[in-house]
Amino acid sequence: MITSLYIHVPFCAKRCEYCAFYSEPVKGGQMDRYVLALIQEIESQAQLVAPKTVFFGGGTPSLLTLSQWRRIFKSFAAVGWGSIEEFTVECNPATVSAEKARLLRDCGVNRISMGVQSMDEHLLDQLGRVHSRAMVFRSFQILRDAGFNNINLDLMFALPGQTLAVWDSTLTEILEMGSEHLSCYEVIYEEDTLLFERLKAGEFVIDEDLADEMYRLLVERLNAAGFKQYEIANFVRSSSVPADGLPQYACHHNINYWVGGEYLALGPAAAGHIDGQRYQNWSNVDLYCDAVEEGKLPRDPGERLSPLAKASETAAFWLRMNRGVDLDAFRRRTGFDFEQNWAKEQEALVVRGWAERHENFFRLTAEGFRFADAAGAELLRTASAENQAPMALNWGLSPKKLSSKGCWSSRF
Repeated sequence: MITSLYIHVPFCAKRCEYCAFYSEPVKGGQMDRYVLALIQEIESQAQLVAPKTVFFGGGTPSLLTLSQWRRIFKSFAAVGWGSIEEFTVECNPATVSAEKARLLRDCGVNRISMGVQSMDEHLLDQLGRVHSRAMVFRSFQILRDAGFNNINLDLMFALPGQTLAVWDSTLTEILEMGSEHLSCYEVIYEEDTLLFERLKAGEFVIDEDLADEMYRLLVERLNAAGFKQYEIANFVRSSSVPADGLPQYACHHNINYWVGGEYLALGPAAAGHIDGQRYQNWSNVDLYCDAVEEGKLPRDPGERLSPLAKASETAAFWLRMNRGVDLDAFRRRTGFDFEQNWAKEQEALVVRGWAERHENFFRLTAEGFRFADAAGAELLRTASAENQAPMALNWGLSPKKLSSKGCWSSRF
């Protein structure tokens, strides 16, 4: 039985310049129609999942009204989705109210991921964000007052015009807020975004050396503040880290992605993985609603990876985490022996200084983390033969470094 559920809420007050995720502006009754269609999709797919983790991503889920949230929570209860261990909702600081925060908490949501990105007003304006720095402080306190004790804050670095001093100042203010979790992404320039168009137009240049400095500063500052890095872009307060397991406040929903687990995905543009088959719902609210209302699945057929291709992708994703590839767990999950089947690739990464062997793990070094997409690409295989050339790593990344939300469908 699948235990992870992702739901996409495809509405934003304004599209951010860096964003390549599917979203639509809020229009008339479209949100109401979406919620009704989502509930129909929930009812039709409920038998596939007994969710331990739920993640509402977007878009901006916190744009949904109180009545719309009540309908969704009522549908969860109707299909028997209760006692969810980790229930995350993404929020924008401009759309958090005390009443909405209390409703979410009272209905079982126990983790909030808030998109801050920067504490610099000029950068927020440049990115097209609709919130101010004051709203970040206000919304964080509202969430605390509502009883949330597991809050993630999203940050971005290496932004156009961002200096090392500005980044350092943002880290200082964020650390003083005392959240349990931080997700910190290097900006990437994806096609079909305004930021990419500005780059092509020559409005700014990419400074890789400055990005490296910002990343080093990030790791140093967070380590000194008592955070543990458990994944390339994710940090958790070390006080929540048991001696023999994963951090309490780590995003267990995303960890399921990284270890190659299955997950049901609902809503327009949501991408799922069931029984070895990948699929994605249509990236159009009206077409999605039309299909669901007609009793049809609103998705493309998707693709099925061979066992070898799936195993190699799992290995590449496991490298995202500090623990790296757990050799015994990898064998149990995939049926392949990582040491035997990827011996040449491992040796090449070790010689290059990007990876190391440690007891029962194969993991990236600090240097390797900055080249994780290239390292992961060396582990990938195509359909059937182990001696075939590696596939391209489809994370939407630059050929040099892992940056931003570089997981195939990962949400934080």
